[in-house]
Amino acid sequence: MGIFRWIAAMLGSGSARKRARGATSLPTVVGPRPGHGSPTRAMGRCYVQDGDTIYIDGTAIRLAGIDAPELDQPYGQKAKYHLMDLCKGHVVRAEFDGSSTYDRLVATCFLPDGRDLSAEMVEVGLALDWRRFSGGKYRNLEPDGSRKRLWRVEARHRGRYPPTRLG
Repeated sequence: MGIFRWIAAMLGSGSARKRARGATSLPTVVGPRPGHGSPTRAMGRCYVQDGDTIYIDGTAIRLAGIDAPELDQPYGQKAKYHLMDLCKGHVVRAEFDGSSTYDRLVATCFLPDGRDLSAEMVEVGLALDWRRFSGGKYRNLEPDGSRKRLWRVEARHRGRYPPTRLG
């Protein structure tokens, strides 16, 4: 009976063999720095939760330095789908900065071609630079009026800002 277990372990399941062929798409988490309890980097295909949160290999990651609308807020779904389009079919690299927020590790995330996901979200106007955490790194990328548009819509959504006149 032992030989059969050994053969099964060596051959693995069909899905394991398929994953082994595309080894570059397997998630990789680099171990913690000495004296630290969290990883310094992660790499793999990601699942997008919303406009500023992704998961790599089950690890919740918040995109560093930006704030995107929540899913139930105006532009929230659009932000999520844009981030999904950016990440689709790519291996994303996350470089953790050592902080966490709401059970998510904060990281600067990059596409294989080197583009910063936070910068990409800000450039299209679906996220805003969060100066408190970015030091203003992404502020110059915000399209004209995006800050006013995103915050005005949120205030109107909460009933604190009168609707604009049409026409």
